[in-house]
Amino acid sequence: MDIAARTLQDYFADPRHAATLKFGGGGLVVALLVGMVWMALAQGGTRLDTPMGMALAGSGVAALATALGALPALFMRRISARLEDVMLGFGAGVMVAAACFSLILPGVSAGTELYGNKPAGALIVVVGFVAGALFLLLADKAVPHEHAQSGRHGPDWIALRRVWLMVFAIALHNFPEGMAIGVGFSDGDLSVGIPLAAAIAIQDIPEGLVVAVALRTVAYAPWQAVGAAALTGLAEPLGAIVGVALTSGFAPLYPAGLGFAAGAMIWVVSHEIIPETHRKGHEQAATLGLIGGFAVMMMLDTALG
Repeated sequence: MDIAARTLQDYFADPRHAATLKFGGGGLVVALLVGMVWMALAQGGTRLDTPMGMALAGSGVAALATALGALPALFMRRISARLEDVMLGFGAGVMVAAACFSLILPGVSAGTELYGNKPAGALIVVVGFVAGALFLLLADKAVPHEHAQSGRHGPDWIALRRVWLMVFAIALHNFPEGMAIGVGFSDGDLSVGIPLAAAIAIQDIPEGLVVAVALRTVAYAPWQAVGAAALTGLAEPLGAIVGVALTSGFAPLYPAGLGFAAGAMIWVVSHEIIPETHRKGHEQAATLGLIGGFAVMMMLDTALG
């Protein structure tokens, strides 16, 4: 632990300072949410003929898919480790294919059209790609969260109940997915946005079930597990608002934004999902699941793109 983290830990060990963190942090979250709602309304979020409206609709479908996927956990307490790894691998394959076919390739195409040559178009996407990965790296360090297999991550001086740590873990996955949907619709191009939103919704169904079952195995009631899993899906509309707001008003940010979303999604796959699926001896099954997810997304992109 470095000096800055130790200083913060000592500071918030005082109950008075801990209360300041609790209420100050809560106020900041409320202010951010209000700001996002205002931003969505200001950019036509109530109308489906606007990029913001399309992005909110697409991300809302993805959030609903997470909740629907979690519902079977009301009646089942666990799934086999092998099936869980296959399902997560499938989701990882969908995300990788979505990053390639629905984000990177359209980004390079848009960048090429904008700058007049393919190397420049690819470069702006690469810059966004690296920035997206670095963003998730910082978020992984700054936001306290926990995975069922690998344990707790992030600053250890912030005390939160385990259910919230697990919710934050999945929200870290879902936020860049929402951003990807937002960026995909920000140019008003349905051939980019629709396949991307459909792919993310498909992979959110097994993810919602895995999260809810994981919460049930750590002694949470069925309704609590399903509710918490559904709650993680709300990160997607929030991410979509940010994605549209950052890229729809300035043309050079569109290809960079597509790269950013792709980098964030690839980071999640490599840093979080694949390691989770390779901890319990089912690496081959998880890899087959990934290949299947990639193939499904490739076909989906061809059909809807």
